[in-house]
Amino acid sequence: MLAVVQRVTSSSVTIDGQVKASINKGLLILVGIEDADTQEDIDWLSTKIVNLRIFNDAEGVMNVSVKEDGGDIIVVSQFTLHASTKKGNRPSYLKASKPDIAIPLYTKFVTAVEAALGKPVQTGEFGADMKVSLLNDGPVTIIIDTKNKA
Repeated sequence: MLAVVQRVTSSSVTIDGQVKASINKGLLILVGIEDADTQEDIDWLSTKIVNLRIFNDAEGVMNVSVKEDGGDIIVVSQFTLHASTKKGNRPSYLKASKPDIAIPLYTKFVTAVEAALGKPVQTGEFGADMKVSLLNDGPVTIIIDTKNKA
């Protein structure tokens, strides 16, 4: 499971001209799912993200998590995170899970993030053509791969 975690001052997801999700201060999480992902990956990643100390404390040091800060989260499924660009100029997405595997894992991941955060999170829509908007704060962008936990 791959995640791109972005600290934002605002973010939204629009589908067919309608705003599906919108937050102010918090995190935008883009998540890519592969067939090898398990509940262990979901649990580890959701806990890791919610507890990442990437928000500023009173001294301006990144020492506060989104949970401690009271921020919100948007989770967006993004199979293109698993793109392989080794051959040619057209990315291959063979490593990305097909919907029958990815959708249940994505749903479990969203549920796990909500449990770790202690409140509902907003989402995009799996498989939809989404327009994702964000104002990256910092900028702070972190890439996490559950297959590389060391």
